[in-house]
Amino acid sequence: MNDKRPVNLDIGSMRLPITAYVSILHRISGVVLLALAGLALWMLDISLSSKAGFEALGEILAGTWFKLLLWALLAALAYHLAAGIRHLVMDMGIGESLRGGVLGARLVLVVTAVLVILTGVWLWG
Repeated sequence: MNDKRPVNLDIGSMRLPITAYVSILHRISGVVLLALAGLALWMLDISLSSKAGFEALGEILAGTWFKLLLWALLAALAYHLAAGIRHLVMDMGIGESLRGGVLGARLVLVVTAVLVILTGVWLWG
C-alpha cells in the first residue's frame, strides 16, 4: 500500500489542546502520588508511634526542604483530586462536548491553582 500522508513524530512541534495537557498532568500527578506515598506513610507511622515521635516529626516538618516536599505531595493530591472529579462528572454525561471538555479542563487548572496557593499559605503561614 502506498500511503503518502505526512507523518509528524516530533512531539515538540505538535500543539496539543488543553484537554490533552490536563490528561497528561493527571497521569503525572498519579505517579508523583505513588512516589510520595511512602513519605506520607512514614510520617503517619512516626506521628502515631509515640509522643516523642510526634514531636520529632513536628521539628522535621519545620524545615524548608521538607515543607517543599510536603507541598509537592499536597499539590499533586489537589490536582489529581480535581482532575478525578472532572472525569467523574464527565462519566455522568456532563461536559462531554468539546466546549464542555475545554471548560472542565480550565476549571481543573483554576481550582488546582487556588488549592495549591491555599496549601502554601497553610504550610508557611
